[in-house]
Amino acid sequence: MSNTLKDLTAGTAGGIAQVLVGQPFDICKVRMQTAPAGTYQGLLHCAGDIIKNEGPLAFYKGTLSPLLGIGACVSIQFGVLEAAKRHFASQNAAAGFARPTDFTASQLLVSPTSIVSGPVEHIRIRLQTQKGNGADRLYQGPGDAVRKIAKAHGLAGLYKGQVPTLWREASGYAVYFLTYEKLVQRDIRIGQQTREDYSRGLLWRDCGYALWAVIYPIDVVKSRIQTDGFGDKDGRKYSGMLDCVRKVWKAEGAQGFLRGLGPTVIRSPFANGATFLGFELASRALSNL
Repeated sequence: MSNTLKDLTAGTAGGIAQVLVGQPFDICKVRMQTAPAGTYQGLLHCAGDIIKNEGPLAFYKGTLSPLLGIGACVSIQFGVLEAAKRHFASQNAAAGFARPTDFTASQLLVSPTSIVSGPVEHIRIRLQTQKGNGADRLYQGPGDAVRKIAKAHGLAGLYKGQVPTLWREASGYAVYFLTYEKLVQRDIRIGQQTREDYSRGLLWRDCGYALWAVIYPIDVVKSRIQTDGFGDKDGRKYSGMLDCVRKVWKAEGAQGFLRGLGPTVIRSPFANGATFLGFELASRALSNL
């Protein structure tokens, strides 16, 4: 099995683990980001409201689309990243010097992953924020959501919120993987260990916190736009990303860009830990193939 195929397979395992672990926190984050100001007093209030009105299974609303889509995205992330790092490392070695390659390599992820993650995130957020059960719901599942949105609004409708998605991923991937690699290299150097023997410990938590510290305000804007109406007839509030930023700032100030941060902080070490653990365990299992 080629190195690229191994990285793609291991990345898929990491993506699936991320969704299964992080989904309950993610739906609370999205609800708190997009609900009218004052709807929820905090994470426990939001979670309690979901359990009371929709039942515990509602925490996994919209899971199927990210289970498939995020698995594919993380597969692409690790596949492209590892291939790019091997390429840059060989070029640097041939030139007789070393320079940081993680930031450059991470930027190659933005276009291929956003093609998948844009509509996947959009569909997930639509399913997470709709309330009611059975026939009361506008969308009966991810397939139904895709069909209805594509029929009414075309491909552009599926890719609603793509601009903030690109901004989020360009900055987020750079911080995420650069932090991961630099901390691994530092700890291996200090501990005199090989990469294969290295234990990640709390490294996953630090990578996740670094990621969200940079991208969270952009993520709020993305969620607002992806739950907004498609046109004036649908009650559209925001004409674009900058318009959303201006209106959120005017109405709520800086606090508006931090709504839902609580579940994100709690989710981060678990979801990111599951991602890297899934990737590392799968990589080791595939190493001898």
